Amino acid sequence: MQVVESGGGLVQTGGSLRLSCAASGFTASDNLIQWFRQVPGSERVPVVGLDSMNSMLHYKGFTGGRFTVSRDSAKNTVYLQMNNLTPEDTAVYYCRANNHGTIIWGKGTRVTVSS
Repeated sequence: MQVVESGGGLVQTGGSLRLSCAASGFTASDNLIQWFRQVPGSERVPVVGLDSMNSMLHYKGFTGGRFTVSRDSAKNTVYLQMNNLTPEDTAVYYCRANNHGTIIWGKGTRVTVSS
């Protein structure tokens, strides 16, 4: 079982990016999928999640609507849409799946927002 993130890169302030989290070995839609981010020297923090009921979970500090999550069940993939990005959003973004109690982390994808 694994998740693989992609879609990171360099974007200008005010721009948007969509990250992908492709799951394999399990069904993403049956599980809680969360996006975290981490900047150097800081802990990894949750950004947004999507549960098995298709409910979006927004975590502290990320309730303004700039970050949304969706999934494509046919592709077994969950997406993180990020809008109106600022340099403070520069981080490595990770996908985390909770597959019936088994935690699966991806290796992350780096997002850099230039000023």
